[in-house]
Amino acid sequence: MFRIYALPVLTCRRSFSERTHCRLYRLLSTHPTPIEHTLSHPIYVIWGANTGVGKTLVSTGLAASFLSSSSLSSSKFIYIKPVQTGFPADSDSGFVYSKLSEIFVHRKLQLPIFASNHVIKASVPASEAVFRGEIGKLEGGFCDLGRYEETKLHRDGGESLVCSELVCKTFYGWREAVSPHLAAQREGAVVEDSELLGMLKSGLRIGLNGGSEVGHNTGVLSVVETAGGVASPGPSGSLQCDLYRPFRLPAILVGDGRLGGISGTISAYETLKLRGYDVIALVLEDHGLVNEVPMLSYLRNRVPVLVFPPIPKDMSDSLMGWFDEAQTIFNALKEKMISAFIERTERLCSMQKKAQGIFWWPFTQHKLVAEEAVTVIDSRCGEHFAVHKVSNHDFIAQQFDACASWWTQGPDRTLQIELARDMGYAAARFGHIMFPENVYEPALECAELLLGGVGKGWASRTFFSDNGSTAIEIALKMAFRKFLHDHRIHLDLPEDDVAERCIDLKVLALRGSYHGDTLGAMEAQAPSSYTSFLQQPWYTGRGIFLDPPTVFMQNGVWKLTIPEVMDSGKVEEKDRFFSLRDELFCKSRDSSDLAGRYSTFISQQLLLASEPSGFTKIGALIIEPVIQGAGGMLMIDPLFQCLLVKECRSWNIPVIFDEVFTGFWRLGVESAAELLCCQPDIACFAKLMTGGIIPLAATLATDAVFDSFVGDSKLMALLHGHSYSAHAMGCTAAAKSIKWFKDTRTNLNLISEGRLLRELWDMDLLKQISMQQEVCRVVALGTLCAIELHAEGHNAGYGSLYAKSLLDKLRQDGIYMRPLGNVIYLMCGPCTCPHICRQVLEKVYERLKEFSQARI
Repeated sequence: MFRIYALPVLTCRRSFSERTHCRLYRLLSTHPTPIEHTLSHPIYVIWGANTGVGKTLVSTGLAASFLSSSSLSSSKFIYIKPVQTGFPADSDSGFVYSKLSEIFVHRKLQLPIFASNHVIKASVPASEAVFRGEIGKLEGGFCDLGRYEETKLHRDGGESLVCSELVCKTFYGWREAVSPHLAAQREGAVVEDSELLGMLKSGLRIGLNGGSEVGHNTGVLSVVETAGGVASPGPSGSLQCDLYRPFRLPAILVGDGRLGGISGTISAYETLKLRGYDVIALVLEDHGLVNEVPMLSYLRNRVPVLVFPPIPKDMSDSLMGWFDEAQTIFNALKEKMISAFIERTERLCSMQKKAQGIFWWPFTQHKLVAEEAVTVIDSRCGEHFAVHKVSNHDFIAQQFDACASWWTQGPDRTLQIELARDMGYAAARFGHIMFPENVYEPALECAELLLGGVGKGWASRTFFSDNGSTAIEIALKMAFRKFLHDHRIHLDLPEDDVAERCIDLKVLALRGSYHGDTLGAMEAQAPSSYTSFLQQPWYTGRGIFLDPPTVFMQNGVWKLTIPEVMDSGKVEEKDRFFSLRDELFCKSRDSSDLAGRYSTFISQQLLLASEPSGFTKIGALIIEPVIQGAGGMLMIDPLFQCLLVKECRSWNIPVIFDEVFTGFWRLGVESAAELLCCQPDIACFAKLMTGGIIPLAATLATDAVFDSFVGDSKLMALLHGHSYSAHAMGCTAAAKSIKWFKDTRTNLNLISEGRLLRELWDMDLLKQISMQQEVCRVVALGTLCAIELHAEGHNAGYGSLYAKSLLDKLRQDGIYMRPLGNVIYLMCGPCTCPHICRQVLEKVYERLKEFSQARI
C-alpha cells in the first residue's frame, strides 16, 4: 500500500507593489537586477516549437526518470513554471506534482519522495477562482497567492533516512487561457521583465539548498518550462526567447510531430540559435509522419533527435502506460542533459589554463597575468558579459562591460539580436563580394548613411577598409596627395624618378594622440610607450607634435591647463576655470583673449616648421577631436583644436579627423566634429560604426580630395585596399547601427530633436568623485567617464599597476574595467539607460573611497 500525505492549501497573503509600464523603454533597457545562476547542477529550459506539443509531459517524464533512477541515493528535481495562463483550471506545475504521485504508485518506487507545489502570485480573476469569491481590486493586479501543497510519498514499512525531492513552482498565474501578454493586459496584471527575471534568479538557487556546493552535483536537476512557443510573447509583450536570454540557459526543444511541424520546429530551432542559445536535444511526439527523418537531415547530427510514442487522445487516460512506454526516451534525454552539463562545466573550468598556454593577448604582459585572473566569458547580452566564476560552487555572473569591449560596443540586447538577424541575412544573400567596380545594397546603403550623417555637409566619398589603423593609413595617403596636388609638387614626375622626390612630408599632430598600430599610423604620433624602440624600432616620428591645452574636472570645478610654452601665466582666471563643462563649447570663447593667444602660438609653430629650403612640408593635420583616447582619455580644449583647424586651412594643409574612437555618439553627438563646429577634409570612422559586432572602417573625403586622385593613368589612383573591403556583413551591421543610434524610437537617450545624447553620467556624483584624495582629474562626456588617480614615478603612466587592486574589487562588484595605467574609465553605449550608468558610477565611488582610505 502507498499513502499520500498532503497539507492544506494556504490562504492569500495579499502584499502588493506598485508597477509602471513603458514597453519600449523596458525592451531597450538593461535589467536593473544583476543576472546570475549557479552551475552547481544541470539547469535547462524546456522550449516548445508551438503550444500543445507536450512540454509539460516532457518535464514530467524527466522528473520521473530522474527521481526513480536510483534507489540508493536521494535526488532532487526542480520544476519551475514562470508564467501560467488558464490558472487555476490549468496548472502545469500542479500536473507535474500530481502525475508524479501517480507514477510513484504505479511503478512501486522504493525511495521515498517529498513533493511540493507552490503557486506564488496570481491575478485577481485567477485568485478569485481559487478562493471562489471576490477578493477586491488589488493594486498592481496581483495577489500574493501563496498556494502551497506538499506530499510525502513512501511505501508502507517504515520511514527511510534517504528521501528524494520534487519541487514544483509557478511564479505568476492568470485565469484566461490565452497568450500571457493578452491575459496580463485583460486582467490588469502586467509583470515587468526585470521582476520576472528577478523571481527566476531566486528560483534557480533552490538547487543549492541542501546540496553539495563543492564540485558538480548531478543529483539535482532543474527545468524551467516556458509558455507556448519559442517566440510567444511573455507577460510584458517581450518574446520569451528574448525575455530569458540574459540567463542563456541550455535548451531542450520540444518539436512538433504533426503535419506542418517540420517547418515550425526548424523555425523554433533557428530562433533559439540566432539568440545564442545552446540546443542540447530535440524531442517530438510520433504522429506517424516520420518528421524526425528530415529533422535529423537538417540538423546533420549536431543535435540528437528523440521521438516519444503517440500521446493517448482519451482525456480519461491516466497516461501511466504512455509514461512506461516512453521511459527509455526520457532516460536517454536525462543522460544527454547530464553529460552535456558535465562537458560544459569542465570546458569552462579548463579555459583559463588553456588560454594562457596558447593565446598571445594584445597590450598584455603575460608574466603579470595569473591563471585565476583570466576572465572566462561565456556570452554577452547587451552591455553585460556573462562570466564564469568559482566561489564554493561554479556559477555564471553578470558583469557590466565598462570597456565597451575596447571602445567598440554600443548595442543593448535588443539591437544585438537585430544585428545578428540582419548579418545572417547578409551572409546568406551575399557571402562576400569583391568591391572594386561593383555595387551591392549593403555597401551602397552604408555609404549613403555615412555621407548623410557623420559626413553631412562636407564629405562626398566613402573609402571602406577593415579597421581604424588602416583607415588612418588611407587618410594619410589621401591628405598627402591632396597637399601635393594643391601645391603642384612633383605630380608630373615619372614613378621611377626617386632622386627628384626629395620633399619630406610631415604631419602636424598633438602630443598624447594615438592613431593606430600600423607603421604609418605610428609615424603620425608623438613618442610614447606605444612607439618606443622596444615596440617599433623603425619609428622616427614624422611629425611636428604640439603640447595641447587640456580640460578636466578637479575638486568639483572644470579647469583648463595650458602648456608653459604658450606663456600660460598670463591667461586670465575667467579663461581657466568653468563651473559647467558645456561652457567650454560656447561660441563666445572664439573672441576671447585666450583664442588670440592660441592663434598666435599655432601660427608661430607653423612658421617654425617650414624650412627656408622648402624640403620639409607639413602635409596634413591629424587630430582626435576633443578626446584623445589611448593617450589617457585626455580632453583637449575644443577652442584650441578649432583654431588649429582654422590656421591649417589658411596654410592650405589638409585636415584629418581621427574619429575611430570619438565617432558615432561616443562623445554625445554623432560626430565629434559637431563639438568643434568645424569640418575636416578627411575623417576616419570604425569601432561603434557597426555597433562593435564586426570589424569595418571607413575613410570619408571631400570632392577636392577625391579629385586629386583622378587622372588618365591607373597609377594616379589610390592604390590601397584589402580583400574584405565593404564586406556585406560589416556594411549591413553598420547601416543598422547608424540608423538605430539616431532614431528617437530606438534610442531613448536622444534629445534636442535627435542631435544630442542626454547626460548619461550623474554630474553631482562626478563632482564628489573629483574631490576624492586619490583622484587627480575627471573627464565625462557622452558615453565616456574617465578618472585619473594621483600617482607618481613608476605608479604613473601606461605601464602603471597602481589601479589593479581597485579594479579587482570592481570586478567582484560586477564591473569589468581595464585601465590605461593610472587612468580608469567607464564606457557605456549610446542607448544605455542613465540609471545603469548611475548604478555603476555609485559602485566606483564607493570603491574609490575605500581605495583612498587604504592609502591614508
